[in-house]
Formats: sequence, structure tokens, C-alpha cells
Amino acid sequence: MRPLIFAHANSFTAGTYDYLFAQLRARGFAVHALPRFGHDPAYPVTDNWPHLVQQLKDFAQPLVAQWGQPAYFVGHSLGGFVSLMTAAQNPELARGVLLLDSPLLGGWRATSVQAAKRSRLVNIFSPGKVSRKRRTRWGSAQEALEHFQRKPSFARWHPQILQDYIRHGLHQDAQGQLTLWFTREEETAIYNSLPHNLSPLLRRHPLRCPVAFIGGRQSREMRQVGMEMTQRVTRGRIMVLDGSHLFPMEHPITTAAAIEASLLNLDSITDAQVF
Repeated sequence: MRPLIFAHANSFTAGTYDYLFAQLRARGFAVHALPRFGHDPAYPVTDNWPHLVQQLKDFAQPLVAQWGQPAYFVGHSLGGFVSLMTAAQNPELARGVLLLDSPLLGGWRATSVQAAKRSRLVNIFSPGKVSRKRRTRWGSAQEALEHFQRKPSFARWHPQILQDYIRHGLHQDAQGQLTLWFTREEETAIYNSLPHNLSPLLRRHPLRCPVAFIGGRQSREMRQVGMEMTQRVTRGRIMVLDGSHLFPMEHPITTAAAIEASLLNLDSITDAQVF
């Protein structure tokens, strides 16, 4: 089995990807995933996410020691950023990094995000303006399922992934209601503290493993962030699949095949990946 450490996207706990993980395990990967970023007080959400990086490092270290070899780090959106920063600062842990629709923020866009955070305009422009108003409670799993099925973005999901999201993304509160396990407060805090410091971080900690990227053809995030820095860091190892920013939820079987192909390609690389 090939060791793989998966890091989830913002607001979607690792259990949401269970069907994708099953596809990867069938392809020979030993998949391990941190259940939920941002909710452990030992790893608070702060600017540029240093504690989330520490959280992934602390999750990965004993696994890598157990395996006796470095692991592939595969991350979706938030998880891609955290995986990349973890691999850069802890090169002994990472065999390679695969970013799933995690376009890297650099150049003038990074400077703009930094300025927005300083002026607090980030509350207006980041996805946090939507997440802080997100509905959080339902009377039953069926009510929650019907709620999400009516939403266009969720309606495109593979049915099993949506079922896994309901099963693992909600929990029962003291009043017997189902509530989001990934709170909208933490989701918003993560959006509003998006790292703007990737370029200086990678200059201080040059990557020593290869990096690849898989994006969604209809990804709005790729268009908004741009792909210049991602092109440089991956050295052009970029694949595009049909789907949105959430293509792993929409097309999990195709995504598993693409992940395997990308990681096999990374295995063939012998030169160090240096930013």
C-alpha cells in the first residue's frame, strides 16, 4: 500500500470524502486523513494558518514513522495550502504534494489579500461573507439532505458523497437538532486568514519534493486567484478535469484515477523540486 495523507477543504470534514477514499484504497493507497481542521484549541485558526500546518505535521509524523517512508500529501483547497506548507517546512515527511484545486496565491494578489486583511475589508471580499450566514441546524438527516439537494452546487455532487457529507458533517446537539460539525465561525475564520505569505515561506523553506496540481475546468477559484505561482511551483505539472472547485465531490471516481496518475508521475521525478 502506498501511504497517502489527505487534507480536506474548508467546511468539509474528512468523512465527506469517504467514497473517494474507498476508490483510492482500491487503487492501492493507504489513505489517512485528519478529521477536521480548525476546531482543536491546541491548533487555533490564526493569520496564514501556522497552527493548522502544525496540526497536519503532528498528525503525519507518527504515521510516517510507522510506515518507515515519507507519504504523499494530497490536499483539496484549504488542504492543498496546508499540505504544501507542511511539506516545505518538514521535507522528511513528504514524498510529493498534490494540490486539488488549490491555486497558490502569490504576486500582487497576495499583496492585495494582505492589505485587505489589515484594513478588515477581507470581511467583504472573502467567501467568509457567505459562510458567516450559513444555515447550521436541521430537524433530521432527511431534512438536511433535501436542503442540500436543492442547492445547485450540492446537486452536482455524487449521491454517495452527499450522503457521506450528511453522515459525517452533521452531529446532534443538546436539543436533538442536527448541526454542522464544521462550524460556520471556524469556516469564516479560515477564509479570512488565507495565507498571503507563500512566496517568502517557500524562499525560506524550498520544496524538496515534486508538486502537481489537478483543477476543475469550471473552477471559479482558479480564475480568481490565477495560476502563475502554481505554474512555477508545479513546473507545469497541471491537469484539468471537468467540474467546479468541488470536482472531487462531483466526480470521485474520475478524481481517484487522476490522483493515481499524478502521483505515479511524481514518483518518476528524480530531481528536487525547488521554488
